[in-house]
Amino acid sequence: MDLRAMLLAAFEAEHREHLGAIRAALAAAREGGNADWNDVFRRAHSLKGAARACDLSAIEEIAHRLETLFDRIVEGAHPLDAATLAAVTLALDRIEGMAANLAETPDPPLPQDAAAALDRCLAAEPAAPPAPEALPGPEAQAPAVPEPAPEPALSVLRIASDDVEGLSRAVHGLALALQGQDEIGSTLAALDADGRFLRRTADALRERSGEVAALARRLREAGDPGAGLLEATLDLVRRLDGEMRTMVRGVSALTRDQHRSAGAIELAARRLREDADRLLLVPAETVFGGYGRMVREIAREAGLPVEVKLQGLDLPIDRGLLQALKDPVLHLLRNAVSHGAEPPEERRARGKPEAMTVTLTLAVRGGDLVLNVRDDGRGPDIARIVETARRQGLIAPDARPTTREALGLVFVPGFSTADKVDRLSGRGVGLSVVAEAAARLRGRARLRRAQPSGADVVVVVPLSAARRPLLLVEAGGQVYGLPGSAAARLLRLPAAEIAPVAGVPSARLPVDGRDVVVPVVPLAGLLGGATALPVEEGWVRAVLLRSGTDLCLAAVDRLVDVRASLVGPAPPIGAESGLFSGTVLLGEETPALVLDPAGLVARAGEISGRLAASPAPAAPGARKRRPTILVVDDSITTRTLEKSILEAQGYRVFVCVDGEDALDRLRRDGPEVDLVVADVEMPRLDGFGLLQAIKADPGLTRLPVILMTSRGDPADIRRGLDLGADAYITKQKFDQRELLDTIGQLL
Repeated sequence: MDLRAMLLAAFEAEHREHLGAIRAALAAAREGGNADWNDVFRRAHSLKGAARACDLSAIEEIAHRLETLFDRIVEGAHPLDAATLAAVTLALDRIEGMAANLAETPDPPLPQDAAAALDRCLAAEPAAPPAPEALPGPEAQAPAVPEPAPEPALSVLRIASDDVEGLSRAVHGLALALQGQDEIGSTLAALDADGRFLRRTADALRERSGEVAALARRLREAGDPGAGLLEATLDLVRRLDGEMRTMVRGVSALTRDQHRSAGAIELAARRLREDADRLLLVPAETVFGGYGRMVREIAREAGLPVEVKLQGLDLPIDRGLLQALKDPVLHLLRNAVSHGAEPPEERRARGKPEAMTVTLTLAVRGGDLVLNVRDDGRGPDIARIVETARRQGLIAPDARPTTREALGLVFVPGFSTADKVDRLSGRGVGLSVVAEAAARLRGRARLRRAQPSGADVVVVVPLSAARRPLLLVEAGGQVYGLPGSAAARLLRLPAAEIAPVAGVPSARLPVDGRDVVVPVVPLAGLLGGATALPVEEGWVRAVLLRSGTDLCLAAVDRLVDVRASLVGPAPPIGAESGLFSGTVLLGEETPALVLDPAGLVARAGEISGRLAASPAPAAPGARKRRPTILVVDDSITTRTLEKSILEAQGYRVFVCVDGEDALDRLRRDGPEVDLVVADVEMPRLDGFGLLQAIKADPGLTRLPVILMTSRGDPADIRRGLDLGADAYITKQKFDQRELLDTIGQLL
């Protein structure tokens, strides 16, 4: 890293600290409280120096103007009026915006609007200091009182987040590597047991040695030449007994030492892992700190006066959890402005301040992170919500939902009351993105009316949803996650040593001090894919899985990574199979399934014999033209997983978010599509409606359609088949092999 890059990295943290302190002082001034304006002046001065060190002339110039203005405020030569507050707020937002975009604009130009606003303040005639009681600013302070002794400063070391992530991965990798200590301990325990058996044998031999010695004496007295050989053998046995006893004592001592050291290492590794995970906790300000500026900027463009308050951003929260909430929170803030902000004249008529206030608050309650976005705007329009839901077919025309039920409709996918799609309205996607993000984190979201006016959205997610150590493996062309605690051992097995036992490929391993025979089953086969063992250069990579007393060696294509990742809830696909315990987002927002080790071990016990004998299915990709499948599902996780499964088998895949989207795609690219896999419950047009439209279209009527849904009621199945579905698969009983077999038959 070059010098300027290092300076910019330091500036990234330092400027946030200074801007946060200045904004806190401004907020206190607005509410009539006290603020340390000398500290504000010093921070503007420090910000100017930091910008100069990084050669950021535009930021340096704005900071210089702020420094001059704060100096006048400290001296009582300039009032802290509304115009000054607005100018300072705009300047801080422009500084934050320039700092946030340094990667795209390394040398940002001077923001003319902020510079002009500050110049107007600085050009004003110096005002005589008014009476203290009339000032909302620094002069209206209580008489000076002795300051308490400062508390010892907390030493803070700034470390790059990538380095912390790398440390966490290394520590979790170390924890998995140390699991090999179990194998060493088992081997030593077995040697110790063998040594005790040998010692008992030697004791029995020693008891007979007296008889052998007496026989040797009699033979010698009789002049038998065999006496010398017998005495030499007896002497050799005595030396062997002594050496064997020394070795047995050494093995026993080594076993005890290994047991103690393994326990100490495990404890140290656990503490190290906990400390490394704790380093991943960062102040929420690092993710949400810039949201005030973004929302104010959006409101300025719309000509709406808005004040943004950010509270609780000093809380240390898992960075991954904050990242998962980043987009939903911004959407909530934008939504508050879009649907809640009233024109200034309307707010004045209602006795409200001219500017709407939007407040983002974070708090920890018990084991939950509680995130609250509240505004004092016009509040939710219940009648409009209900009417929109009726128009979009989300409720029956004659339905009369309660207030709580109506407010819950805003989280339905596709629901939006926005009149137009623009930057302010969040592109009209509604609040379903918030509900989906909360659900992925095993949490919930709720909209309430605020008192006395406005809207209040509360998102509650468990802190335990933050991160879990995962072992990422690849099988059948797809990446899966296994809980780190479930991987008892990682092994490279010589393929030549894997032999069938009762028709099942098996390997002999030392486990818990004894040799056991463990079945070796391809992970892809357990999940409904290829059943041949993945062998590479004579070796098989496998993960030893344990469920109670049952063991299974899951053979994989490769070991991908060890990392602590956010794990969301399991998708509805295969819910009844017991094979999936959640989902995790990998690079480029690609979801992967997290597997349930207990379900895998149980499945291995059920089908290992059948898997050993069954041939691998032929890949559909062997066809001359790759068949194209249209996947239609409103859940991004489900449709992405289905797409991954199908593409791994060689199919070309299109995806659509609902029935209307699918119909548009089919009318445009219908000749390219060979088969449709559709969910039933979707916004705008559900799966049944899509199926009816396909069968009613002469150009599409022969197109095979598979309905795959969580609705497994016999009446729903009959309805789907009566409408012309070629197959109906319930997600709870989903088996990857069943879907692929069904598609193969229809194509």
